[in-house]
Amino acid sequence: MADELLAEIERLGARLADARGAIATRIIGQDRVVDLTLAAMLSGGHALLMGLPGLGKTRLVETLSTVMGLSGNRIQFTPDLMPADILGSEVLETAGDGSRAFRYVEGPIFAQLLMADEINRASPRTQSALLQAMQEHEVTIAGQTHELPSPFHVLATQNPIEQEGTYPLPEAQLDRFLVRIDVEYPDRDTERAIVLATTGITEEETRQIFDGPSLIAAQGIVRRMPVGEGIVELILDLVRACRPDGEEATDQVRKHVAWGPGPRAAQALMMLCRAQALLEGRLAPGPEDVAKLARPVLLHRMALSFAARAEGVRLEDVIDEMTARITHVERAA
Repeated sequence: MADELLAEIERLGARLADARGAIATRIIGQDRVVDLTLAAMLSGGHALLMGLPGLGKTRLVETLSTVMGLSGNRIQFTPDLMPADILGSEVLETAGDGSRAFRYVEGPIFAQLLMADEINRASPRTQSALLQAMQEHEVTIAGQTHELPSPFHVLATQNPIEQEGTYPLPEAQLDRFLVRIDVEYPDRDTERAIVLATTGITEEETRQIFDGPSLIAAQGIVRRMPVGEGIVELILDLVRACRPDGEEATDQVRKHVAWGPGPRAAQALMMLCRAQALLEGRLAPGPEDVAKLARPVLLHRMALSFAARAEGVRLEDVIDEMTARITHVERAA
């Protein structure tokens, strides 16, 4: 059984390398963003992309839809968007014989890859329409439950600076995102490559590497990857140490953190560490994976106290210090 799993992991690793290469033809210089997004999908979860306009977030989702062979829909979130615009609704139809009956018309959420563009522009009522779908992969309309396609992933985008006319995502919504991915400005050489690649007569076309069933199979392999007991303890130590009311919290966390991560954070770290190791061609995760993924997993599951914000404390620095203390791995610049 171990040899069979090893062979499956190696075959999947080679296929993922092809997928990363296909994505790189259209997404230039965002290797970290691509890897985190792929890791989220391999883990069966959803991702929140945080970044300024024009950094390729929409392009990334469209490219992933093609490379992963998934049916995709895009919803542009606006303040007047209603839950029915996402989930669908029942309409009253009149048959030829004059009889009337309700028929359910599916909304755009019925896709394997849903892009929720500028998700924080919709009202809390509309945002909450995604809660059941993201957690249970089904929606309930008029008392009837409708299964969503499988696999089902939500990739949401959010502008971190333009806050007029927006509604902050509630904690319950944020917690359902497996990972938060910060999309940053490219360096000069990368930006030069982007300009040259995207302003010519033609652009590189990507190709399909996966499809729905093969992605589901890959998710099964990730769940079967071995994780050492030491890594499990590191994950638990880190998550529990970030809870200000927990016994394992440090004085810094108790002083600066208002609320900390729940069990979903530990689950996310466990899955993402496996996926990250697989993407890097390793057979099992190590402490460096826990350290590398601490920020993306914990940043949206914690909040600073008012006093800490007044003092100019950054949540990123708190997480980095806790991670380095527990894993003994310093965050790379």
